[in-house]
Amino acid sequence: LFAGSIGAFVQRHPTIKMLALAFLLLIGVTLIAEGLHQHISKGYIYFAMAFSVFVEFLNMRLRRRAKPVELHTPYSESDSAQEIPA
Repeated sequence: LFAGSIGAFVQRHPTIKMLALAFLLLIGVTLIAEGLHQHISKGYIYFAMAFSVFVEFLNMRLRRRAKPVELHTPYSESDSAQEIPA
């Protein structure tokens, strides 16, 4: 039902994809630690995830208001041949 809209959102914001991968890594490390009988409080995990989502939300808001970056034109061999007379 929501897969298309969520997929489009992730495609527009690649930092969300990195955040999701970091969450998967965090959950994986937590599961490994639980398997080794090391208790990690779920509150710490949830707080870390919520804080990172909040920071990413702020970054998205700031990037929307910022002036777009103007990139230089890519270098090509024909450009260098025109500049240097032989």
